Amino acid sequence: MKPNTDPNQEMKQNAAFEAVKHVKNGDIVGLGSGSTAAYAIKAIGERVKKENLHIMGIPTSYQAFQLAVTYSIPITTLDEHPQINITIDGTDQVTPELKLIKGMGAALAREKIVAAASQLNVIIADEQKKVRLLGEKGQAVPVEVLPFATALAKQKIAMLGGTALVREGKGKLGPTITDNGNFILDCLFGEINEPETLEIKVKMIPGVVETGFFIGLTDIVYIGVKDGIEKIERLRK
Repeated sequence: MKPNTDPNQEMKQNAAFEAVKHVKNGDIVGLGSGSTAAYAIKAIGERVKKENLHIMGIPTSYQAFQLAVTYSIPITTLDEHPQINITIDGTDQVTPELKLIKGMGAALAREKIVAAASQLNVIIADEQKKVRLLGEKGQAVPVEVLPFATALAKQKIAMLGGTALVREGKGKLGPTITDNGNFILDCLFGEINEPETLEIKVKMIPGVVETGFFIGLTDIVYIGVKDGIEKIERLRK
């Protein structure tokens, strides 16, 4: 893979290189979604080609599926392999305690399902994604909702102190539609001191499918920084 000349992209790429070292012959691999995870999928594909690595991937979105096909990674499903050896994915924000916000790529529900089925979850990011508290810098929390429940969910989120906006599609009129056929609400809460508590309250709203809070699901984070790679490890029990 050729090095990227854009500093942020190069950080993501370097983090991806480090993460894919965890993939072993025979593994079932969860394939994350988004621009950062795309570097990992490409790097895995190169290992498959160069090392004759025998793995199978479980994509978390149609985008990840297309990339896996492009890079000749064999595909399987959770029905066939309900236990995943390792998942590699990106993130939108991460704290030193490995609390995450994910879902700006609208694949949060499937990403969380695959993460929950994985023995090892490895997250890759550039240094701009590292924060002290989730919600800093105006970061929204994506929430996937049933279209029928959109108005109710927006009302209930406002009661929790948030502001929810339906995410609009790019290049088309109307809302962004997830791979599950649902809408995404981007919810602004400001800095979040107790994301675990807020997640429970949001998930209790009827019609909410999943939230972008990923807490207690991450084992290792590789953060690309200007002078190398920062590793944060908190293996789950």
